[in-house]
Amino acid sequence: MYKTDHMKTPILLDEEKVFKDPVHRYIHVRYKVIWDLINSREFQRLRRIRQLGTSHYTFHGAEHSRLNHSLGVYEVMRRMVSKFNLSEEETLLCLCSALLHDIGHGPFSHSFEKVFKTDHEQWTQRIIEGNTEVHHILREISDDFPKKVSEVIGKTYPNKMVVSLITSQFDADRMDYLLRDAYYTGVNYGNFDMERILRLLRIVDDQVVIKHSGMHAMEDYIVSRYQMYWQVYFHPVTRSAEVILRKIFQRAKELYQNGYPFRTYPEPMVSFFKDGDIPLDQYLEFEESTVFYYIGEWCKESDTIFSDLCQRFLYRRLFKYVQYDPNDYRTWADLQDLFLKQGIDPRYYLELDSPSDLPYDFYQMGQEEEEKLPILLEMPDGSLEELSNQSIIVKAISGKRRFDHKLYFPDDLVSEEIRSRLRGN
Repeated sequence: MYKTDHMKTPILLDEEKVFKDPVHRYIHVRYKVIWDLINSREFQRLRRIRQLGTSHYTFHGAEHSRLNHSLGVYEVMRRMVSKFNLSEEETLLCLCSALLHDIGHGPFSHSFEKVFKTDHEQWTQRIIEGNTEVHHILREISDDFPKKVSEVIGKTYPNKMVVSLITSQFDADRMDYLLRDAYYTGVNYGNFDMERILRLLRIVDDQVVIKHSGMHAMEDYIVSRYQMYWQVYFHPVTRSAEVILRKIFQRAKELYQNGYPFRTYPEPMVSFFKDGDIPLDQYLEFEESTVFYYIGEWCKESDTIFSDLCQRFLYRRLFKYVQYDPNDYRTWADLQDLFLKQGIDPRYYLELDSPSDLPYDFYQMGQEEEEKLPILLEMPDGSLEELSNQSIIVKAISGKRRFDHKLYFPDDLVSEEIRSRLRGN
């Protein structure tokens, strides 16, 4: 089948390709552009970046990759758009955006981003619009197609319904990662009835809504998301590993900028240490295997802080943690002084970590915050109702941000005085 007008190439493969998947059972590929994107260098790189960063330190099964997840998001999107009467180009736009939405992630993405001040969505757009295999494949659809995919990722594409399918409060991305992460971590929290949600999706006034009879499935979805964040994504052991990894990156950057003579010179990371623009080709060469190699080598460095942090991360000798009141500024200052008196640098061995989550919220007139698209139910009379107005479960958690403040520290290094102070704060 060929698309006339501005479409340049055959749209459909001669034969459908099918992937076996542990979460969705099968992933179906019928469009040639999707098949070519999957086989591109930039997409295959995602095999070497874990979906859950340091969570494998807590859940040993959490070894799945960004590629694994990206294929899943594509499949959820494929099922979504099959229900809607979209043009062929917008169908392709949705599918390509779903497949490529995470292509800009770096190794241990969120820890890496915090230290080096990068943004995976911006890198995703650079990959899509840059001189890459992905860009040239997308241009086979039309000359402006890469720009359109980039706009969907950047949430600037004019059709907000298309954007919402990949970025909203119940999008293809979230539906896949909850189910997939639950599967690979071995927990039950993230499971919900995705098939029922997909079956009851509707488009009303250019927005995606769900039929009122699907309200309980949506309740289950939101509660699943809430539980996954607090039981998996914010697990304190996982956060401890993230803290140490961030400290390793910080120490490596500081040592480089101070002219430290590395035993094993971090050539692939030099661009990140310079606080300047990073060439796209260098960014794409940076993978988790690279990080693990250097951490293994840095265990032998003469800088004791650097070596110690690397050994802790590599051999899972993680920091301990205690609950902490972030408003207790006096205790924080006293702890830093105690660390310094014992000869322990608090910049690298004392960390306040405060993850937070807002499981569901929506924009209300008069609020000074960015718009949050509500989840809308299509009622029997055809009217639309915001979910929390109909669900007492969702209403109970709507708009409520929860924080978890913890102090992380090396229990094996600190004195009994510090240990007592930490546990008694």
